[in-house]
Amino acid sequence: MAAVTSVSFSAIAQSTERKSCVPSCRSIDTFRFRSNFSFDSLNVRSSTSRFLVHCVSIASADLPTVADTKLNFLTAYKRPIPTVYNTVLQELIVQQHLIRYKKSYQYDPVFALGFVTVYDQLMEGYPSEEDRDAIFKAYIEALKEDPVQYRADAQKLEEWARTQNASTLVDFSTKDGEVENILKDIAQRAGTKDSFCYSRLFAVGLFRLLELANVTDPTILEKLCAALNVNKKSVDRDLDVYRNLLSKLVQAKELLKEYVEREKKKRGERESQKANETVTKCLGDYQYAGR
Repeated sequence: MAAVTSVSFSAIAQSTERKSCVPSCRSIDTFRFRSNFSFDSLNVRSSTSRFLVHCVSIASADLPTVADTKLNFLTAYKRPIPTVYNTVLQELIVQQHLIRYKKSYQYDPVFALGFVTVYDQLMEGYPSEEDRDAIFKAYIEALKEDPVQYRADAQKLEEWARTQNASTLVDFSTKDGEVENILKDIAQRAGTKDSFCYSRLFAVGLFRLLELANVTDPTILEKLCAALNVNKKSVDRDLDVYRNLLSKLVQAKELLKEYVEREKKKRGERESQKANETVTKCLGDYQYAGR
C-alpha cells in the first residue's frame, strides 16, 4: 500500500487563543465546501496530550472523564471500525468531550450543524449506511446528548439557510422565526461569554449556513460574525485549518481505495492462475491416462 502521511488530529483542536491572524478579506470561495472534503488523517496518533482545545474541561468529580466517554462509545458500538475512520473519530470524541463538559458550554443548533457536517464528510463512503447511522447515535449518546436532536436541528438550519440570501442571513435579529430566535439566543449568550463556548465545530456550522445560502461575498461572513458576537479572526483561522485538514483525508481514502482495488486484482489473478494450473494438471492427467 502506498504510504499515507500520518498527521495528528491535534491540529484541529489547537487553542483558538493563538495570536496568528488571517486576513479578513479572504474570499469565502476559499472555504467553499466540496464533495471531497475530509479530515487530515489516516493514521491519526491517539495521544491526546499533544493538543489543546479552546474549551477546556472543568475538573470535577461529578463530570465523566474522557475515558468514560470513550468507553460509552465503544460499549454502544461494538463492531470494528476501519482505521481510516476510527482514529479520527476517537480523537474527535475527545475534543468534543472537552467542549461538552466546559462550564460555559450550552448546546446550540449551529454547533450541531457543524458536527453533523463534519461527521457526514468524514464518514462519506463508509461501507454501510446502517452502521454509519449507528456510529453517529453511539457517538452522540456517549456524550450524553440526543442524536435525534442533532440531526433534526441540523436539518432545520439547512432548510432555513437554503431560503436565505446575503441580506436576510445577516438581518436575523430584526425578524421573528424559529431559526432567527435560535441565532438571537446565540448572539446574546456569545455577548456575555458566560454561557457560550466557541469551537471549530461552531465555525463550521456557521459557514455551512453561508454555503447553503449561496453567499460568496466575504464581507457577509464578517457581518454575520459581528451580529452573533463571534470573533471573525477565530472563524477565519478555524475554517482555514478545517479546509486543509479535510483535504488530506480524501487523499487517504483514495489511497485506501486504490489499495483495496489492487488487492482485489491480485487475488483475482492468483485465483485465475490457480484455476489454470488445476485445469492444466487435469488435462495432463487425462492425456496420460489415455495413452
